[in-house]
Amino acid sequence: MHFTCRPVDASFFDTAPMRFKNVVELDAPPARVFAIFEDEQSWPEWFRAIHKVVWTSNRPHGVGSTRTVSLSTATLYEYFFRWEQDRRCSFYLTAASMPLAHAFAEDYLLEEFAPAKTRFTYCVSIEPRLAVAIGGPELAPVSLDTTLSTGTEKEWPS
Repeated sequence: MHFTCRPVDASFFDTAPMRFKNVVELDAPPARVFAIFEDEQSWPEWFRAIHKVVWTSNRPHGVGSTRTVSLSTATLYEYFFRWEQDRRCSFYLTAASMPLAHAFAEDYLLEEFAPAKTRFTYCVSIEPRLAVAIGGPELAPVSLDTTLSTGTEKEWPS
């Protein structure tokens, strides 16, 4: 069973009822980090809550690309509405296997702040369904910023 989520645009990152933002600094240039985001095989290696990522649209990826993400607790169906190669991408959920949200979006912004160093700004915005709203962010899907900021050791490929 799928629970449909409504489409959103970039303004949702400023207006959603629940918004989370984290900034981390990574020892890799933005192009290398973005390549990791594009590589469906790498996600489960450094983000333990993800079991599998499958791009459901052809390469090259960009605006309109879709993918399915299998977490330990749910399957998410994503649509990319912003794509700036090696710099930024944003997606919203079109559906989820659990009733997590009426709308859900993530934004990944990569900025080089020194040679071979990237500032990664990660935003999650949610219009929760009742169960998530009552439980707060603890019931929302585990976020990437938590994995990165807790010192997960990831060797960035050359």
